[in-house]
Amino acid sequence: MKHFAPTFKEKSFHCPNCGILAEQTWTRSVIGNYLRIQPNGQQVSENFSLTNYSVAKCNHCENFSIWLNNKMVYPLSGSVEMVNPDLPDDIKNDYNEAKDIVNISPRGAAALLRLAVQKLCVNLGEKGTNINDDIKSLVKKGLPQTMQQALDSVRVVGNNAVHPGTIDLNDNIEIAYALFGFVNIICEMLISQPKKVKEYYEKHIPENIRNGIEKRDS
Repeated sequence: MKHFAPTFKEKSFHCPNCGILAEQTWTRSVIGNYLRIQPNGQQVSENFSLTNYSVAKCNHCENFSIWLNNKMVYPLSGSVEMVNPDLPDDIKNDYNEAKDIVNISPRGAAALLRLAVQKLCVNLGEKGTNINDDIKSLVKKGLPQTMQQALDSVRVVGNNAVHPGTIDLNDNIEIAYALFGFVNIICEMLISQPKKVKEYYEKHIPENIRNGIEKRDS
């Protein structure tokens, strides 16, 4: 499914809290109340209004995103899509940690996603000692070119994030945002789709026929 990133004043997008594509209800300003403690210990209730802020309420989970001067400032994960649930748990953790820090440190997020891809190569049967060699090995095994390009994109940008290079993520955070989509695409193509096919095959094709197919192909 296409990811519709949170966008100021859009009527619907993928909620940064629940990840569901849902309608959003907007406010034009933020009105709040806080308790101020005076020197004598007395609590005083005061109202305030923030006219430069807007709030979008998700009609699915009923949680909020907060926007300042047309830019989302809460939650910090910003425009990043939710992690593919078929990723192994340790890679999910790297993805979500990168998601949590991308608006604060896009360089750190890119480095974490590079680590996630290195772990993903191990999950796909590679050694994991050199990510470049792992991708080369996957290509020899028939890895589609689009997946090679996605893997190398995360590898190269992740390397440049921690070493001097030509890519400055602090000036172009959209580059970092795109890497999350690449990780999810890689997982969808190399893990999710084979998993779905295998589950269907084992559920709907009788065992005796599967055995005959295995003998045919051996």
